[in-house]
Amino acid sequence: MFKGLRTVIYHVPDLDTAKAWFTDAIGVEPYFDQPYYVGFNVGGYELGLLPYEGNSRQPISVTYWGVDDIRAAYKSMLDKGATEVPGGEIKDVGDGQGLFVAQIRNPMGNDVGLIQNPFFKLEEE
Repeated sequence: MFKGLRTVIYHVPDLDTAKAWFTDAIGVEPYFDQPYYVGFNVGGYELGLLPYEGNSRQPISVTYWGVDDIRAAYKSMLDKGATEVPGGEIKDVGDGQGLFVAQIRNPMGNDVGLIQNPFFKLEEE
């Protein structure tokens, strides 16, 4: 069901500071830059920054696995013993263009991200 790694999200307390640091560290300007999310394309993969919302249980980072059908993948993970994460329900993050994310918690307590991204393409080496 998983198609491969797609996105790593880092929750950061200061979005502007993190954006400047990552821009310098990876040598790439963000392709998406909003107050609620900053996204970098790094070799065909997404490095995302989300403002930390002060929730002490919020993960520091979440890795998102690409899936073809997020609704089916989400249901399958729950059927296999994963549990819902508060706020991790399936969300349209692409203004109706078919880009969806969700999070589940596996039975070992790890948060796992799912992403359905019709725009994702691996860069040729």
